[in-house]
Amino acid sequence: MKYYLVAGEASGDLHGANLMKALKIEDPNTDFRYFGGDKMQHEGGKLVKHYADMAFMGFTEVVMNLPTILKNMKSCKADILAYQPDVLILIDFPGFNLKIAEFAKKQGIKVCYYISPKVWAWNQKRVLKIKRDIDQMFSILPFEVDFYKKWGMDIHYVGNPLLDEIAQFNPDVDFRKNQGLTTQKIIALLPGSRKQEIERLLPDMLSITEQFPNYQFVIAAAPNFNESYYHKYIGDKKVKLVFSQTYNLLQNAHAALVASGTATLETALFKIPQVVLYRGGAISVGIARLVIKIRFISLVNLIMNRRVVEELIQQDCNTEKIIANLTQVVDGAERERMLKDYEELASIMGVAGASERTAKLIVNFS
Repeated sequence: MKYYLVAGEASGDLHGANLMKALKIEDPNTDFRYFGGDKMQHEGGKLVKHYADMAFMGFTEVVMNLPTILKNMKSCKADILAYQPDVLILIDFPGFNLKIAEFAKKQGIKVCYYISPKVWAWNQKRVLKIKRDIDQMFSILPFEVDFYKKWGMDIHYVGNPLLDEIAQFNPDVDFRKNQGLTTQKIIALLPGSRKQEIERLLPDMLSITEQFPNYQFVIAAAPNFNESYYHKYIGDKKVKLVFSQTYNLLQNAHAALVASGTATLETALFKIPQVVLYRGGAISVGIARLVIKIRFISLVNLIMNRRVVEELIQQDCNTEKIIANLTQVVDGAERERMLKDYEELASIMGVAGASERTAKLIVNFS
């Protein structure tokens, strides 16, 4: 069958590639065409546009790049129409993909959506459009099943792709030696992969290193930046960098400071006590506070529906509060409580196999 996939970010490229791999097993006669990235391209088919030309973060950045976004959307619609896929598979990226879903449905094309938009966070009435435009929804967050059911829509919880990635992870037993690390306990710093995140969070993370002299601090560096970029922030601090080694770093870490996002869930699944940090642009955060109606920002807390990890947001993301909260998770009762909650989280998340389950459902539906 002919599959058209649309992924607009690095995470979508990863999940899209894994889904394509699973689809090739379920359907030996696959033909792929897609908006995506290098990982999807490795699985074959035709890459139409790379996500590097599509991903814009925050309200203000989206507004500034609106002409480019509209041009990409027009191009995508035309290409889908020309290709006439048996099924369109939209992966996350809701600002773009929900518009594509509406278009495709009007053209009589079957629409599947992998990784549900976070419609529970704001403007929940968007579910009505999703019910209208999307034939099959595949969720990676367990609480979304009940949320959609309240709106009269049945969706599939297929498990979380992070479980697949972690299950496939093969630890480097010589990681410390290979990275020039000591036997001291490690505090991992995960400031994100976007320039905006790093600029806003890494200085706060690094501001507390002298207060923890018995630990070594290691930054999970993004491969799209080089050492000199990070050393602008590190200066003369005794902090190590590791590139493309986040899972090995977490495997060896004792605690972590983590930028809000997928990494918070990854850190929890590795059973590493953490403090979650977030800083956004003043305008974007101001708008978000007006429209977003959720209690938490970290996936860990959202899934558990209670505070498991501490979230330090905007003005609370400061040296004093980071020190206080990190002190609690490196040792003592708070650390033990968090590790116990992580066990419950793992049980709720289920087991690996999200890509395979999704591929089976798509092929059976198509």
